[in-house]
Parts: sequence; structure tokens; C-alpha cells
Amino acid sequence: SDACSGLQGFLIFHSFGGGTGSGFTSLLMERLSLDYGKKSKLEFAIYPAPQISTAVVEPYNSILTTHTTLEHSDCAFMVDNEAIYDICRRNLDIERPTYVDLNRLIGQIVSSITASLRFEGALNVDLTEFQTNLVPYPRIHFPLVTYAPIISAEKAYHEQLSVADITNSCFDPSNQMVKCDPRHGKYMACCMLYRGDVVPKDVNVAIANIKTKRAIQFVDWCPTGFKVGINYQPPTVVPGGSLARVQRAVCMLSNTTAIAEAWARLDHKFDLMYAKRAFVHWYVGEGMEEGEFAEAREDLAALEKDYEEVGLDSFEEEKEGEE
Repeated sequence: SDACSGLQGFLIFHSFGGGTGSGFTSLLMERLSLDYGKKSKLEFAIYPAPQISTAVVEPYNSILTTHTTLEHSDCAFMVDNEAIYDICRRNLDIERPTYVDLNRLIGQIVSSITASLRFEGALNVDLTEFQTNLVPYPRIHFPLVTYAPIISAEKAYHEQLSVADITNSCFDPSNQMVKCDPRHGKYMACCMLYRGDVVPKDVNVAIANIKTKRAIQFVDWCPTGFKVGINYQPPTVVPGGSLARVQRAVCMLSNTTAIAEAWARLDHKFDLMYAKRAFVHWYVGEGMEEGEFAEAREDLAALEKDYEEVGLDSFEEEKEGEE
């Protein structure tokens, strides 16, 4: 950071499930808060997949790290391996996706999110602007990421995808990076980051269509909803990779109450193990106290409740208040 002329913030890449990704990251973020105060910290976190597990103690690690980093992270983009495996299989026809395939896909997202810092565009969005537009309350900082188009070179050869096509794809749950259903939740904010051959007029038409056609429900206290970024640099891909090189792409970051489903799934798994105190001795042996587990779990229960409350309409809350 000493070599930076204008340090904007930090991007932190880690997994929730492993010991290093959860434990060391927590420590690192506490230190960054201490040493760099107000600088933005954006996380890209690999969230434990619903069906695929890499470690038995994933639920413990995930909940402990979320609790510890909650106040130190400004915005956390969660990615779940299962969602990405499915995208690779379905959209790219890769029968057995490798980590290289998964990482290249995640790379496209990171590239889209940081494109506006690196290239010229009509509507550029910097790191702090993300937070301002996506995070209505400090704790509600886990946007859902969707990217389109994800197609193989063979398919791209035949298909020319318009701005409307890729915009519509963003609202299809099968293109999301976390398994959850936004149709069960409400949107609080939506950030559309276009890149390549895209003009504002097409974007406005596409978004107007979405608003009229789709069953997209916004919370009643945030009616406007869409923030748009346009960057003229088209997406690049690794030569010889499975992803097609396309003229235009979009990355959608949406703050939706549906992501609470992901927390609920994780909390349930934590509860099953913790009820029997399974594996807890390994943590206690390393110097942790059992009380830290209960504290972290309570914080996550509060987070679920926070999501539930922001999804309530204002008049529903008033009714509850009167009762």
C-alpha cells in the first residue's frame, strides 16, 4: 500500500469453509481495520455449497468467520461452488469442471466489478460507490452476483446476444453465483455493470422491460432500485479456455433478502453438529472458548432476523407497532 498514490481499499479473496480462509482472514481483516481505518474492504468469499462439502467442519468455520468479519467488511460477494459447477456443466458443457474452470468464471466477475477502476466508460462506478448503492444498512452487505452471458465458444459462434438478452439472463436464478431464489425475496438495490458494446439507450429499454414484465419485487422503502455502470472495454477471456469471447456482458449485483436462505441453510447445519458438540474440542484445544460458538451463532440468528425485517413493508411494521 505504501507504493499506492491513492489507496481506495482492499479486495480480500477467501473461503468460508477452510481453517485458513476463515481464521486467518478474520485476523487479517481486524488488522486492516486497525491500520487503515476507513478504507473499503470488499470480500470475495467462497461459501459452502449446499450439496458439495470440502470439510466436515465447514458450518463452524463459516459462522465463526462471518461473525468475526461482519463489522470489518463493507461488502461481501459470496460465490458458492455448487452454483458455479452447475453453470459450468449447463452453460459451458463441461462434464467435470476443474478448479481452473471455476476460477476463470469467478475471474470474469472480479474483472467486471473492477473494470470501472481500470478502464474508461460512460458511467463508471468506483469501490465506494458500490457500497453507497448496494448496502442500505451496514450488516446487510451480502449482494447476490449474477453474470451473463456465460456461453461456450461453439454456441457464441451462432448466437448474437443483445443487451436485452443478457439483462434478462441476470434475473434467471440459474445464472446466480449462490443457490437461492430471489423470487422468494425482495430486492433492496440492484447494480448492473455492463461492459463492451453497450449504449445507455438499450440499457434503459431493457431495464424498463424487466420492470414491467418480470415478477421482481422491490421493498417498498426503496422504489428506484437500479444503478447502472457502463464500461466500453469488452470482456476478455483466456485463449483456449471454455468461455466464449463476447461483444458485451453484464454483471448484476443485487441486494436481495433471498440470500438469507443461504444463511439459514448454514445455520441449520451448524445447529445439527453443535447440539452434539461434535468437533468442538479441536477448536477449544487451539485456545478458543466454547462461548464463542454460541456468540457467533446468536449473531447469525440476528443477521437472519435483520434480513427478515428489511423485507417487511413499511405498513406491515406500522401495524406490528400498533399491536
